[in-house]
Order: sequence, then structure tokens, then C-alpha cells
Amino acid sequence: MKISGRSIKRRLALWGNRLSRTKHFRGHGVHSPFVYGLVRKVFMRGSLLSNERELFDRLVAAGLPRRRAMQLHNARIYCNAATYSIDSLDGDFVILTHAYPTSQLTEAYRDVNARGSILVIVAPYANRERQEASRAIIEQHTSTSVDNRAYLLLTNNHLPKQHFRL
Repeated sequence: MKISGRSIKRRLALWGNRLSRTKHFRGHGVHSPFVYGLVRKVFMRGSLLSNERELFDRLVAAGLPRRRAMQLHNARIYCNAATYSIDSLDGDFVILTHAYPTSQLTEAYRDVNARGSILVIVAPYANRERQEASRAIIEQHTSTSVDNRAYLLLTNNHLPKQHFRL
């Protein structure tokens, strides 16, 4: 069977996203101590970091899978955020679920960023409009951002502008 050059390019384009994410598997290739700790202590952890379960339970009730809810619960603790909010803009750790209107994501980012809080956009690739809004936010974000496909974490901790795709 002969494979054309166009077919090979198409296959490489499909795998390109997966290959670029593979280099950060388990934190290898991450040169930021903050993000390396996030990967090792949050994304790879199989249990909650604290006995407090309120955020975890609220995220599961909002429709997030248990694993993702646990990761976000642990990320809030890892980032030392005292308060959190789900689908509202008040709090140090703001989580916008798939129920939050895509048309308001950019405005929400500006508000949260101006206050110096951390923003999490759940399902940044749910549809084309949400993906374009998420990419625009990443472009204008001035600190570190971490994209693990299920959610986009935009920190505001005065780290240099870096974007990690895990």
C-alpha cells in the first residue's frame, strides 16, 4: 500500500498535539519549579490534599468527573488560594465550568486577572467558540498558564509568561 505525502502530513498533524504534550508527561521537560510541583503534587496525586471536601463535592455536583474535581481541589490548596468560587467571579480561585457562558469568558478573565486571582476554565476545547476564546485569553495572559486538556489554569503569581500543554 502506497501512502501519499498528503496522507503523512495529515497523520502528523493529528499526532502533533499529542506529541507536544507527551514531553511534559509526569513533569519531565518542565523547567518551572511551580509547574513541576503542580504536575507531581496535584495532577499525579490520587487523593485529596486535605480533609476538607467542600470544593471537591461541589465540583462533582456540578458535573465534573471525580478525578478532575480532585485535581482542582488539590490545585487550590497547592496555589495557596484561601477562597474559591464556581461560576462566579468572587474568590481567589475562580472556576468557570462548562455551564459558564463562553461569550463572557474574556470579560471574566479581565476581571479576575485585575484582582490577581487564579482562573480555571473547565472544558476549554468543548466547542470552537470556547476554544478560540481560550486561545485569545492565553495570548493576552502575562503569567504562567497550564493546559491539561480538561481545564485551563491561569495563574497570577508573578511568574514569567509561559504556557504549558500537559
